[in-house]
Amino acid sequence: MKILVLAEINNGELAEDQTSKTVSAAATLGKVDVLCASNQCSDASTNIAKMENVENVLVLENELFAQSLAESYSETLIDTINSYSHVFAPSSSFGKNVLPRIGGMLDVMVISDVSKVISEDTFERPVYAGNAIQTVQSIDKLKLISVRTSNYDAVPSTGSANIKKIDCKGNNPLTTFIENKMQTTDRPELTSAKVVVSGGRGVGSKENFEIIEGLADKLGAAVGASRAAVDSGFAPNDWQVGQTGKVVAPDLYVAVGISGAIQHLAGMKDSKVIVAINKDEEAPIFQVADFGLVDDLFKAVPEIEKKV
Repeated sequence: MKILVLAEINNGELAEDQTSKTVSAAATLGKVDVLCASNQCSDASTNIAKMENVENVLVLENELFAQSLAESYSETLIDTINSYSHVFAPSSSFGKNVLPRIGGMLDVMVISDVSKVISEDTFERPVYAGNAIQTVQSIDKLKLISVRTSNYDAVPSTGSANIKKIDCKGNNPLTTFIENKMQTTDRPELTSAKVVVSGGRGVGSKENFEIIEGLADKLGAAVGASRAAVDSGFAPNDWQVGQTGKVVAPDLYVAVGISGAIQHLAGMKDSKVIVAINKDEEAPIFQVADFGLVDDLFKAVPEIEKKV
């Protein structure tokens, strides 16, 4: 059994939390190799080598991998990947982009959003918005697995893996990178933040969302939003938490003006502590909340911010 983890790297910058938690899941089966493919890998490979349970870091530096295009992985690294029995990647936009392309070329299924590794061929994953757990057994020679990283802790930085450079003839005749538009912020990244403050339809407008952002900044938190708030134009798409957004499991999740539809709960119900603020005492969010405050958010949130 040989296990490979695809490290998530963009322009030389390692998504350390996502990669470390994916290593944690993969290490359930034994020691792992980690593939570090980017335009510059020196810092990323050094950090990966310190991760516990990593045996080898395979380094491939090539401009083709600067933006982690799926076609670059499948066209260039297919033979390397196919020499392993298990390939893990985080269930992020990176993993959801790369693994299906590899699976299509090798004619194997992708076992997506895995929340628990039971054995080398059996895995658990949530279905029906997290209301049921499906057990999947694969008979494919190669298992392609995307990991729900919110279910795992990062591995300690106590390792000393070997760093090995590999050579592959770069090939991607199908796609060309044009432009990447990203919002820059000093706040923590939503999926890895320890505290998240989210607003819903009850916030009322894009201007009113500044109340949510103010409390988040006081708490050093990331800002999230329900789908209703995003669809109404109150918040950008990359803030969306839920079944069709991002899955988070912070130490503290503060839901402000969010009713608690099942689609939203699927993205945050594994949070350690959930605080709900809503003027409707019948709101479903209170059924999963550890602490609930029935009050007008426009009165409650500024008062909480002052006391923080």
